[in-house]
Amino acid sequence: MLRKIHFCLLAGLIFTPAFSQQRVVDYVNPIIGTNGMGHTFPGPCVPFGLIQLSPDTDTIPHNINGEYQKDVYKYCAGYQYSDPTIVGFSHTHLSGTGHSDLGDILIMPTVGELKLNPGRADFPDEGYRSRYNHATERATAGYYEVVLDDYKVKAQLTATSRVGIHKYTYPSTDGRIILDLNHGIYNYDGKVLWSHLRVENDTLLTGYRITNGWARTNYTYFAISFSQPIKDYGYIDKKKPDYVGFWRRFNIDRNFPEIAGRSVVSYFNFDTSNNKELVVKVALSGVSTEGALKNLCAEAGGKSFEQVVDEAAEAWNTKLDLFEIEGTEDQKAMFYTSLYHTMINPSVYMDVDKAYRGLDHNIHQAEDFTNYTIFSLWDTYRAEHPFLNVVTPMQNADMVKSMIRHQQQSVHKMLPVWSLMGNENWCMSGYHAVPVLADAIAKGVFTEKEEALQAMVETSNVDYYDHLDDYKQLGYIPFEKSSTAVSSTLEFAYDDWTIYQTALRAGNEEIAKQYYARALNYRNVFDKKNGFACPRYTDGSFKKDFDPLQTHGEGFIEGNSWNFSFHVPHDVYGIMDLMGGEKVFLTRLDELFEMHLPKKYYEKNEDITEEGLIGGYVHGNEPSHHIPYLYAWTSQPWKTQFWTREIIDRMYRNDINGLGGNDDCGQMSAWYMFTVMGFYPVCPGTDQYVLGAPYFPYLKLRLPNGNILEIKAEGVSDTRRYVQSLTINGKKYDKLYITHADLLKGGVWEFKMGTSPNKKRGQKAENKPYSLTNGIK
Repeated sequence: MLRKIHFCLLAGLIFTPAFSQQRVVDYVNPIIGTNGMGHTFPGPCVPFGLIQLSPDTDTIPHNINGEYQKDVYKYCAGYQYSDPTIVGFSHTHLSGTGHSDLGDILIMPTVGELKLNPGRADFPDEGYRSRYNHATERATAGYYEVVLDDYKVKAQLTATSRVGIHKYTYPSTDGRIILDLNHGIYNYDGKVLWSHLRVENDTLLTGYRITNGWARTNYTYFAISFSQPIKDYGYIDKKKPDYVGFWRRFNIDRNFPEIAGRSVVSYFNFDTSNNKELVVKVALSGVSTEGALKNLCAEAGGKSFEQVVDEAAEAWNTKLDLFEIEGTEDQKAMFYTSLYHTMINPSVYMDVDKAYRGLDHNIHQAEDFTNYTIFSLWDTYRAEHPFLNVVTPMQNADMVKSMIRHQQQSVHKMLPVWSLMGNENWCMSGYHAVPVLADAIAKGVFTEKEEALQAMVETSNVDYYDHLDDYKQLGYIPFEKSSTAVSSTLEFAYDDWTIYQTALRAGNEEIAKQYYARALNYRNVFDKKNGFACPRYTDGSFKKDFDPLQTHGEGFIEGNSWNFSFHVPHDVYGIMDLMGGEKVFLTRLDELFEMHLPKKYYEKNEDITEEGLIGGYVHGNEPSHHIPYLYAWTSQPWKTQFWTREIIDRMYRNDINGLGGNDDCGQMSAWYMFTVMGFYPVCPGTDQYVLGAPYFPYLKLRLPNGNILEIKAEGVSDTRRYVQSLTINGKKYDKLYITHADLLKGGVWEFKMGTSPNKKRGQKAENKPYSLTNGIK
């Protein structure tokens, strides 16, 4: 029987399966992007792998002479679908972030005239970049190929966790590799501090480079093997030093086996007359070239390109096969692509022998865990890490341990804020590793409570971090001290609540009492006159000319008061009273989704775009993600069921421009994964998920403990989106939340759906989700 081959022809880009029979991995569409920005294309990788081998399509610098170049924002992931040329293929990328770095170790195959400059997009012939056509691009999870039109070279890419594998098919006898150690994403003059390259023999290179970017001091060691011998080679250093010492006795530009400099671009020529295929294996390490060689041998030694392609696809299929759904082809593509996005970052950051570079830049040994990096915690504490607690808890436990080791190596004694490649970059606000630890403990994924609690308490008492001294003294951050005073106060209060919860679980009543009080600090920034969270000064007065719709200059980061005033997930009844009671709270929620937000409030904001808005609700940026579920605490919980489906339909599409905002290392996709299942972790740190409504008529999840969860919603659709009733294993279930323990039991959840809401369901107080208080009386 002939199998039905599934593929998707999407805006000229073809996605083809790598296997001889249909698998769920075939539905992944790796180039679903963010408003055409390409922020979510990591290129070939395996789940949580260090290597993300992707085409980079331009080299726009972050700044020129200190002046920010706004077009660089499009290149956060290196790949821009609308670009007509490819500069080369680099090995490290960030997935869906609104800021960037990396793009390490760029390789470009060429033929003909030697060019050692990438050239400009408007004048591609002046450099080594090449035109390409989307018709020749093929992408699946773990595989990418394209034809470089200017050289008639077919490029094929795949990856293991620590090794990127290239296969180039040349048209002629003069195959060449450009190895550009000066290239980078968000590059600028001086980002590369130093690079070093050794030609160990005619098929092996080793080396490293040190960069100063978002990761302030990033060591990238590499080992590169070629399947054919090097014929000859050379390099240029675009920033030749004024002093070279006695290296001047050598002709180091050609066929000299030791290369070093601040702006090195090298080339390697091959005789491909008898064999037009060249396989290049590039292993990375944060530790040493010896570590890179070990990684190369362990993960790619003796393996053919095709074998690695199959292994990468199988690694993805194993993860994606945790789920089965019923849906259309487009819905399956969106579902499995979202699942794929949740397992790109964080990334393994240690060698196969468990050595890794720590935050202190010493080399450590991870004896009982896997060390991870790339923690975009302002984003991922909300749903990404809670989702990993459900589907890959062992990996998330190791991520938690990695965060604790980060804290122990930190001279500030702080858990990560936003960390990558053994560096803290301090991006965003709050200390949101704390809720990741608390959530893992609440759900039994991580059991070392005392060690975690110590790290959490020490982090929350670094007085010079983001005005914590004022926050502790006054109960809020004064507006004259910080431009993000209100949002930071709200975030600290929630984070402190998670410390309170962890202290309770660890049996430490003294710490629990202290952080219970700090968890209520959110009250101090609510102006009772208008019911909004507002900037407040040291003298206790609130800002008078306050605009709750304005993002800039009102005390918030990447959001406005209309959205951030709902950012008290641990005490929903508390903010309900501060706003003026349930009636006002409901009116505010309705108005948020239904209002018209004038462009002046977002047109100058890179992180908030029209495509990510529903009314004034900003789904394209993370602080609002829990808001649709807040109806569960009110007398109108069915509105969650309406709006969550509306958000999915508008913000998640199987299209090049298919995401309504930056994926931010999996957070946007984790929101989708929870929501299509019919529940969401509104308040990580509790063991509860707030119920909405399933999106598909059938979904099956194979839980890590071996149990099976089946979620049935026969006839569910855009018109039949309202839950009439829910039974779990045949028993009626009226609560508006489900616990993690009950989730792990598996079984059959059966939702009866209808075209109009059941307004009686979930009204009793005992059926409502957790709130720290019953309100402010």
